[in-house]
Amino acid sequence: MRSSAPSPAEGALPPLVVICGATVTGKTPLSIELAQRLAGAEIISADSRQVYQGMDVGTAKVGAADRRRVPHHGLDLVAPDQPFTAQQFRAHALQALRGIAARGGSAVLVGGTGLYLRAVARGLLLEETGSDPSLRAQLEERLAGEGLPTLVEELRRRAPAIAAATDLANPRRVVRALERAALQGDRPPPRPAGYPAPTIWLGLDVEPHVHRRRIAQRARWQFDNGLLEEAAALRRRFDPAARAFSALGYREAFAVLDGQLTRDEAVEQTILRTRQFARRQRTWFRAEPDITWLDATGEPLAEALRLLPAGPLAHTQPEWR
Repeated sequence: MRSSAPSPAEGALPPLVVICGATVTGKTPLSIELAQRLAGAEIISADSRQVYQGMDVGTAKVGAADRRRVPHHGLDLVAPDQPFTAQQFRAHALQALRGIAARGGSAVLVGGTGLYLRAVARGLLLEETGSDPSLRAQLEERLAGEGLPTLVEELRRRAPAIAAATDLANPRRVVRALERAALQGDRPPPRPAGYPAPTIWLGLDVEPHVHRRRIAQRARWQFDNGLLEEAAALRRRFDPAARAFSALGYREAFAVLDGQLTRDEAVEQTILRTRQFARRQRTWFRAEPDITWLDATGEPLAEALRLLPAGPLAHTQPEWR
């Protein structure tokens, strides 16, 4: 049911529910079920790998049937060999949000890419500082040779303001932060402008032993359900060294195709990398304020509906399934 309120002014943004958390905690199914309970809700995916076309199995991208149930944004935006930045995602999301507001709906922003979520739901302004490919290559070579702790210490020493705003457990972000410091100096990032409409942050969490089991199940499912075929098709069209293919599972799938790993070895390596990635995500989200955490193994939909405030984010009341 759509709101009967007058159309918002051009540029207005709709009420927003943010669903965050580590990978394989059930964010996507919760977002779909919740969106179906909200008035005219649409979903914006905040996943830095689901923006790439053709990368479906490996990124656990929502399928066509679910996209028909609820309109989705943020998916299949560029080819895997094209660069895509958080600034571009923010622009895409804001355009989608303005359209949702014009239709009188509400929005669910869901994903595990913390910077994407922060850029939209906190109003974080992202500066485009340019890049220096030669400097980036030197820093990546140093990362491989000297290790992440050395680069982190250098970043803290040379650019403490930038370091304080950087995920220091993420090698790619540390390299980019050092590059930015060299190009612009230690300018702190812009202060967030906030989100100008009702917002609620919900996080999904799960006990570690359950999470480990879920991660293993997903990795095995992906290799059993087309990841190798998807990787082979993508490699025929794109350079396998493209940054997009650093996504979990693709490096391992390419190694199977090249005879460097067995299928079982690839699954185990994917499980290990996913656990490490999930640990970094949990560290990021622990630093985010005002998140209400839900038990992913309980009844997160019922709890989410209970937490939604009255007014713009109030949900409809269809029969429970």
